[in-house]
Amino acid sequence: QVQLAESGGGLVQTGGSLRLSCAASGSISINDMGWYRQAPGKQRELVAAIGSGNIINYADSVKGRFTISRDNAKNTVYLQMNSLKPEDTAVYYCNAVSYRGVVPVNYWGPGTQVTVSS
Repeated sequence: QVQLAESGGGLVQTGGSLRLSCAASGSISINDMGWYRQAPGKQRELVAAIGSGNIINYADSVKGRFTISRDNAKNTVYLQMNSLKPEDTAVYYCNAVSYRGVVPVNYWGPGTQVTVSS
């Protein structure tokens, strides 16, 4: 099993910053990690992802404002969020993917709330 523990969410004013962290633990090796978010009444969407080889993908809406990184020694992924906007308000979920099995397997954290006030 894999467990993902998220931290760093909170309430911030427009233009402020937050740093999310997600630590993975368990018996299954993790390859890719990333962050998704979901606002009330909307579908979950990709924010940023980082592969085991440090190839990074960002949603267009966060390019230039968010930075994803990982510390493989700590098995942790981070999301530095700058210049936050009200439309960034959502529950942010950590995602991890394992390719060690016959098919890729996704794991999800419980989510951490990010609220950006106008």
